[in-house]
Amino acid sequence: MDSTKVVEINNLGITYHTLEEETTALKNINFDIFHNEIIGIVGPSGCGKSTLLSLISGLLKPTIGQVKVNGNIVDKPLENVGYMFQKDHLFEWRNILDNVIIGLEIQGKLNDENIKQAKELLHSYGLGDFINSYPYQLSGGMRQRVALIRTLLLEPDLLLLDEPFSALDYQTRLAISDEIGSILKKEKKTAIMVTHDISEAISMSDRVVVLSNRPGTIKRVFDIELTCPGEWSPLKCREAPEFRHYFNEIWKELDIHVE
Repeated sequence: MDSTKVVEINNLGITYHTLEEETTALKNINFDIFHNEIIGIVGPSGCGKSTLLSLISGLLKPTIGQVKVNGNIVDKPLENVGYMFQKDHLFEWRNILDNVIIGLEIQGKLNDENIKQAKELLHSYGLGDFINSYPYQLSGGMRQRVALIRTLLLEPDLLLLDEPFSALDYQTRLAISDEIGSILKKEKKTAIMVTHDISEAISMSDRVVVLSNRPGTIKRVFDIELTCPGEWSPLKCREAPEFRHYFNEIWKELDIHVE
């Protein structure tokens, strides 16, 4: 693994204030993320997983502590961070190529070279025949691929994935998480992925961070080392002999009780 730190999180915490009360969402969060590393974040509902992504991206300001990206303190929304959400947020009236290049348009960076790059990425990841199609003509999985390519085209230093596959049916979710995990590795991207799916976190991540119930703190960090046959992919990693051990250990840490 590359030893270059992309993200440094130090003593991070945030408290929300209302007229009636104050609620601490996260406290004492400390960890670093290295270049070309995929970090999975799991934890109970309401523990602050999505809030953590908002703090890292600069969309929220912490009550205490700090986040650094590429050595710089985050004190405003960052342009070099890409976001991928549950919903693909494609514009239905724009064709697929026009959806992919919209970020460059907004930033005033669109030129012939990156339009060519956009077409190459679409072809590379199985969407070359759909460049002139519209989002409604694509499956949910294909739409998520378009959303990822739109983000990659901006060449972000860091990708934040907030439950990016949860709106898909299970079979599509497996296939698309496999594809997107492989794309992230091939493109050498640094990413943080929030998910409720333990198997997804284990199969796609280099490390898995387990958060506690609110206020969210780090209960444990798992270094994921799987024996994957042949060329690495998340689906193949699910077949690794170590997979069940990680699943059971993370499940224990989550300590979820069904009433």
